Amino acid sequence: MRAIICRNWCSPDDLCLADLPSPSLAPDQVRLRVNAVGINFADTLMVAGKYQVKPSFPFSPGLECSGEIVEMGPDVVGFKIGQRVMAISRFGGAYAEELITTHDYIVPIPDEMDFITAASFPVAYGTAHFSLTHRGQLQAGEILLVTGAAGGVGLAAIEVGKQLGAMVIAAAGSKEKLAIAKSHGADHLINYAKESICTRVKEITNGSGFDVLFDPVGGGAFEQSLRATNWQARLLIVGFAGGRIQQVPANHVLVKNVSVIGVVWGAQAAREPIVVTRGLNQLLTWWQAGRLKPHVAKTFPLEEAPAAMKALLSRAYPGKIILTC
Repeated sequence: MRAIICRNWCSPDDLCLADLPSPSLAPDQVRLRVNAVGINFADTLMVAGKYQVKPSFPFSPGLECSGEIVEMGPDVVGFKIGQRVMAISRFGGAYAEELITTHDYIVPIPDEMDFITAASFPVAYGTAHFSLTHRGQLQAGEILLVTGAAGGVGLAAIEVGKQLGAMVIAAAGSKEKLAIAKSHGADHLINYAKESICTRVKEITNGSGFDVLFDPVGGGAFEQSLRATNWQARLLIVGFAGGRIQQVPANHVLVKNVSVIGVVWGAQAAREPIVVTRGLNQLLTWWQAGRLKPHVAKTFPLEEAPAAMKALLSRAYPGKIILTC
């Protein structure tokens, strides 16, 4: 099989395409023929040695994909050869023509869902749903602020927030990105390249502030948002795609009984796969009802994975970037 290989901690440009033997299959595992792979910010951290998971060299990055089951171990039940699925790969491995994973980390996809859409789905929508339900306890009628709102996970958070009955404020860095956020259901828009998040949130909420923050950006966006919290607000720390890790002054947390909540969806999948797969099945039900609309900005062939990762890091593309095999 062909696979993108990381031989040492590196930048995307240092990754290489290699021909490898197909790995063997354990009794509880399935072999997928990979059709499409979702690109994530965590992939760039993993190859740079900055992610919480550090695979042994050499390894292939990639945390999510879609494909078809071509082989199953004898302990696998509930699936069949030829079945179309989406898959989570906690320790990487998806930037390849084949993926070996356990049956706990695959979810059947509807007949009407294509492989590219399916590959864009698990990490973005899974993270958004887990964040807002399991961690943030978002309630109908509450106010949700989403930073990085035009990214794959940001757009997913907007749509999931609307499904949960929240009023959603989307914050992004350009009018073009905000137009995408609005098309996915955002009620209010903030261009944080030109406007103060704090000032605009207080204007929109008549001074009360937001109830839940979904923040995959960090840095200045988080610092501005911190000054616009409502009483007992929940701050969901999802990532730091902006390049600077969020810092939370304790006095801001204290004065309004604010909760700061970490969100690590992949680690939750490793500890409690059922929580993650149950969430994905709920999300697929919403997708089939036309309530979720994954946005794929650009696709690249497998051999152009370095260019795809750099496209993600440029933050020039709204939604998801996908590799095709």
